[in-house]
Parts: sequence; C-alpha cells; structure tokens
Amino acid sequence: MSAKPLEAAPSSNSAASGAGSWVDGPFGYETFLVHGAVKPDAATGAILTPIMQSTTFVQESIDAYCGKGYSYSRTRNPTVATLEEKIAKLENGVGACCFSTGMAATVTVMSAFLGAGDHCVITDCSYGGTNRAARIMFQKMGVEFSFVDFTNLKAIEAAIKPNTKLIFSETPVNPILKLCDIAAISQLAKSKNILHCCDGTFAPPCMMRALDLGADMALQSTTKYYDGHNMTVGGAVAAATKEIDEQLHFYQNIHGNIMSPMVAFFTLQTSKTMSLRLKQQSATAQKVAEFLHEHPNVEVVRYPGLPDFPQKELADRQHLNGMHGGMLWFEVKGGTAAGKKLMDTIQRPWSLCENLGAVESIITCPAVMTHANMLKEDREKVGITDGLVRVSCGIEDAEDLLRSLKVALDNL
Repeated sequence: MSAKPLEAAPSSNSAASGAGSWVDGPFGYETFLVHGAVKPDAATGAILTPIMQSTTFVQESIDAYCGKGYSYSRTRNPTVATLEEKIAKLENGVGACCFSTGMAATVTVMSAFLGAGDHCVITDCSYGGTNRAARIMFQKMGVEFSFVDFTNLKAIEAAIKPNTKLIFSETPVNPILKLCDIAAISQLAKSKNILHCCDGTFAPPCMMRALDLGADMALQSTTKYYDGHNMTVGGAVAAATKEIDEQLHFYQNIHGNIMSPMVAFFTLQTSKTMSLRLKQQSATAQKVAEFLHEHPNVEVVRYPGLPDFPQKELADRQHLNGMHGGMLWFEVKGGTAAGKKLMDTIQRPWSLCENLGAVESIITCPAVMTHANMLKEDREKVGITDGLVRVSCGIEDAEDLLRSLKVALDNL
C-alpha cells in the first residue's frame, strides 16, 4: 500500500511571501516528519521549538484568563502542544494527546471511555501492561473485558454485547506479530456505534495509519519508533474527531499524566528521522529473518516480510510503502533451555534488554521481561513460550548483526 501526498503546508507561514513562506503543495510525508507543526520561533528565529519548562503562565487579568491558551503545565504546555499538533498531522487525525508513557495513554483511553458496567472487546494478545491494566485494574473497577483472537472478525463480532463501549486492538501484536484487519474491525465498530482504539506501536505512522483505515483512536508508545534512540518514555493518542480528542485531554488532566516539555522537545527532534530509521530497520529485519529462516538450529521465525508469513496478504495491504517494521521473533530447536542459552550468550552489537524501535538492535525475552505479568496459561495460549526470542532490529550494519547471531546459534 502506498501513502498519499499531503496537501496542506506542514506548518503555518512565518512570512507572506519569499523566505519563510511555504511553496505550493502537495508535500511528501518525510517533509511533514521534519517540519510538521514546527515553525521558526517568532521572537528569535530559532529553527527548533523552544522548551517551555515552566509550571505556570502569567495571566493579564481575571477576565482574560487563559487568553493565550496556557495556565498550568499539567493541563497544557506550549512545547507539548506543538508535538501534539505534529503527531495529529502525522497520524492524519483531528488532534492528539501526549502522555508521560505509553501505558499512561492506554489507561487514559480506558478510563475516558469505559465505566463501571461497561464492556470492552480486547485482543487476547497485547503488550503485557495493557493486559494487566484491563485484567487487574479496570476489572476491579467494574469494567468487563472479553479477550478475543483479533485475527477472527467473527469472534470479535460474537463477543460484542449491548454494553460494549470500546474495541481495543493491537497490530502487529506484541510480541508474536499477528495482524488484525483495522479497516474491517473499524467498519464493524461503526456499525455497532462502538469506539475503536488501535495500538499501532509496532507500526508507526510512516508504516501504517490506523485512522486512515477507520479507527477512532491511534495509540502509540512514543518511547519506541517516535523516539528511536532509547532516550525517553512517552505515549500519544491521535483522535479522529474533536469530541474524542477533548475527552482524552479532559481525562489526561484528571490523571495528571501529560508528557513533560523536555520529552516533547526530544520527541520533536527524533521523530524527524523516523521514516529514514524505519526503512533501514525494515531492510535489516528482512535480512535477519531470511538468515534465521535458513539456519538449521531455528525452529520457526515470523516476520511480515517473509513469503511464508501466515498473514502476508494483509501485511502487504495494510502496511505502507512496502515496510514491515523492525520487529520479528523466532524460536530455536531445543526448546526453552536452548532459547534462554541463546539470549544469555548473544554478543554485541545485540543488546539483551527491554524496549524496541531504537537505533540499537535489541533481543528480549517476553516471558521474563515484557509479558511476565500475563498469566502463564494466557501467555502459552497465544504462543508466548518461555524460549521465544523477540528481536528489534536497529540501524547497525546488518552483516555485523548476522555474524553475532550465527555465533550464538552455531554454539547451541
């Protein structure tokens, strides 16, 4: 699937004509990544958005309270607001809301649109923190959840009840990379007057735009591909309507989980290279997957770019510009013990740690790290074994990564 060019200028003109004004569009997506919502500072001409590291904002009078749009940084901050505008443009939403973490974004979505007595249909395989929030926190508060295989549209429809208020999807799923058809799920949700939130953290907007496929909310852990440098933690939700965006900001203010100005500043810079990074990460992931596919000590490998990926048609239809991201997983012959041995002995440039989407290549053990809070039987049911190896490809030389993998695999 190919992305369409964007007609509007990435930011407002700082001059009526000549230097500082925008040439006529349309504009490519990479131009929006660099310039979206950002314009030279009016006071100094600084090319980067300033860090407004201020708790409070002086008011001109009681009657003119919030006349400049800002009062207190828990509610709204100029640096954060610029990033929110940028993300809204990149995700093709009406607005966006930036949070202190990806989980803060998830919890705010659930608290904003679910209450005691409500029901949510949610994927049976998701990031472990999402599962924990639903299963422990919100169920205790009287919200009902149905954990469903989101590769099966009929199963999703069958799980819908009269009190269903939210459908919560994730694609590609962390860590097993199952895909769900966002357009089909969104169409189902709209036919039932139910909101659909899609967590697309494994597929940033230069690879997939959930709002363009009909979702009401596109959730991202900005910690991952938006940051891409292992520097920050953050989250964002882009909304398809003004009403949804306002509701998210209202509950964000209640929770007090807005992103900090410093993190917003960093993310404004790192997001500029997101497409460049993802192209390299996707190309490297393809090489790593093909290498693993042929190695005699590998039992199974899954990557949406491989011809034998079980949902290859959907991957090619849903992912933009032929990119399938930097994430893959595999299991080795010899079961859990062999998988743990590989993770314990893998050499640099690989790093054994949590996180994904960064320029550094990372190997993770989901059963111990990212998904340890899931019930063991739930993990095993969806295919997260104790020996499953999750891979996040960075931007190092692919041959160096393959050489390290070969050494670890050959020594099993």
